[in-house]
Amino acid sequence: MDKIFNDENKIIPIILLAILLLLLMSVTLVLFFRFARKKIIEKELEKTTLKLENQKKIFQATIETQERERKRIAQDLHDAISAKLNVVSLHVNMLLDDSLDTEEEKDALGIVLSITTNVLDSSRQIAHNLLPPILNKFGLVAALEELLNEFESTKAVQISRDINYDNRLSKNEELHLFRIIQELFNNSIKHGNATKLVLKITETKTELQIQYSDNGIGFNVKKALNKNGLGLKNIKSRVAILNGNLVVESRKGKGATFNIHIINKI
Repeated sequence: MDKIFNDENKIIPIILLAILLLLLMSVTLVLFFRFARKKIIEKELEKTTLKLENQKKIFQATIETQERERKRIAQDLHDAISAKLNVVSLHVNMLLDDSLDTEEEKDALGIVLSITTNVLDSSRQIAHNLLPPILNKFGLVAALEELLNEFESTKAVQISRDINYDNRLSKNEELHLFRIIQELFNNSIKHGNATKLVLKITETKTELQIQYSDNGIGFNVKKALNKNGLGLKNIKSRVAILNGNLVVESRKGKGATFNIHIINKI
């Protein structure tokens, strides 16, 4: 009997120790899962915060782009139309005053006709800058061909192109893409002094890829992307609106290369 009690006395501490170990393991597991869950939540919050910040930057860049375009349009309207219409108004008042002889009236009418013709041409050009008619009627490829032909007609640049696009983007998205390419060309010629430009657009079932390069003077990419010059801020904001990715490579004296990837909406 004493032996049985002694065996039981030995077993009880072992059982208690096992229970204690199980409790410790349970507490450790609970603490581990709580800690892991906390880390997961923190990571998700961090991702959400970064996403919101990125969306905020895109929104701000979009607003800035729209404001610049509004100012440009307002300036164009003032310079090309408002001032000329004031001149027309002065000549019409002179004609209504009946103080001019026949020859002077003829000259005044000739001036009014000339100015109104110029105003019509200017208004068409402003409308063209807002939304190229060929883009609206015939699509992106036709609009790009017209744009490239206009640049080539100056004899200042040679352009190599390879455009493979099948109208997967909406009209609004096509306009953004058109403006991006237009800005690239303008920057290469105005700021880069380039004489050779290369444009390649490749479309697959999953993405649209735009590859652009020039033989210009090049620039410091980091500095250029952090300032308003060269129009890169405008390009970045439009690429962001298209949910695309922009990679810029350039060195002084080595030209510039732009790669844009846009995921297709199928």
